[in-house]
Amino acid sequence: MNNLFANIPRDLPEELCETLARSDAVHIERIVSRGHVSPEQFWYDQERNEWVLLVQGAARLAFADGHEVRLGPGDWLLIPAHQKHRVAWTDPQAETVWLAVHYARQ
Repeated sequence: MNNLFANIPRDLPEELCETLARSDAVHIERIVSRGHVSPEQFWYDQERNEWVLLVQGAARLAFADGHEVRLGPGDWLLIPAHQKHRVAWTDPQAETVWLAVHYARQ
């Protein structure tokens, strides 16, 4: 058995992204942030839909259309393929743990 909160390094110079499961149809990953944000002019523009659950911590996602979404523990969001978004803020004092599920467009 594995644990979503296990093996988080004390030092996180970069956001930690780990694949938990993968197939042709779906990719599940654990992401751990501690104050990490996307570069200022960078936008994710993904080929697949992304369902993201914030398990622990706090974060804010920004979207290219100008709106932002605050996420706390238990909050989840569906980001359709090609909806440009970025991580605008994560808690610098604690780990923010995400579960992201990427799946094929219908």
